[in-house]
Amino acid sequence: MTALLTDTHPEVSDRRKNDAIPQAEATLSVEGLTVGISHLDLVIDVSLEVRAGETLCLVGESGCGKSLTCLAAMGLTSEPLVVKGGRISFLGQDLTTLSENRLADIRGRDMAMIFQDATAALNPVRRVGTQIAEVLVVHRDLSWREAERRAVELIASVGISEPDTRAKAFPHQLSGGMCQRIMIAMALACRPKLLIADEATTALDVTTQAQILRLMRELQAETGAAMIFVTHDLGVVAEIADRVAVMYSGRVVETATVNELFENPLHPYTRGLMACRLHAATPSHGRIAAIEGTVPRPARRPQGCSFQPRCSFAKDVCRSLPALLPVVGDHRAACHFAGDFE
Repeated sequence: MTALLTDTHPEVSDRRKNDAIPQAEATLSVEGLTVGISHLDLVIDVSLEVRAGETLCLVGESGCGKSLTCLAAMGLTSEPLVVKGGRISFLGQDLTTLSENRLADIRGRDMAMIFQDATAALNPVRRVGTQIAEVLVVHRDLSWREAERRAVELIASVGISEPDTRAKAFPHQLSGGMCQRIMIAMALACRPKLLIADEATTALDVTTQAQILRLMRELQAETGAAMIFVTHDLGVVAEIADRVAVMYSGRVVETATVNELFENPLHPYTRGLMACRLHAATPSHGRIAAIEGTVPRPARRPQGCSFQPRCSFAKDVCRSLPALLPVVGDHRAACHFAGDFE
């Protein structure tokens, strides 16, 4: 049975309803990405793109390949994981052809990642101000004195009070919300063109989560960065997304603007996720909706559509793999019966 997806924001944020994202060249473009170990594929033929000033949310249950897709995009996979195929283009440059040294130059400066557990991602034996300053020394060639001064400014910019004092603290001396803000400050230190947030608000309480989301929107508006936000929470999607890519068992099964996805989900899996939402204003009666069954293990995916064992609309044709194709405009779904569930 799938984990429940809480939704304290049942409607798409008004901020997103009328925003039109300019169709500029994609900051990050992933085409046909396949990642796996030995003979086993964990991410399969994933294609997505995100542009400057745009937020793309990757949505799906745990283990569907969201985080692995982002790690591959950052060039952070290591043995036994390998990128088996596809192209990862950042500002027109194919990252899969670059050396590790060249990738290290780009990471932290032009593209940055905020990890789910900030307290684990931060070095426990170094002061947080020093950790931020190090990014500036390495990627911006600042002196340590100037970098430490700038680190205090960055800590203040993410809404932490007494930044001079906090800069001298170790991670364990800060709350989870403060550590997450420190991670955001570190990620934005060099004003990257691409920001990837991997479940960046999952471990936070609702109030802190709302503050972090507001902060990230404001900083994105200021810097114009493209952002990929990984989450399983549709409430967060409604709050922050421009476009959404839904993943299931290693594949993208639906892509759409956030408005289109909430108004007219075309894939049975997406419809199931929507039905699992908990609405703060709506009382539940009896058993809460859930998608029966579990995500198949990569080694035991069924032939054809991986969702068919859990899908109430499955037919014999679902034993053949559906392609991710446009159904309405640029709204795409990988289902033989996309949108036709009556």
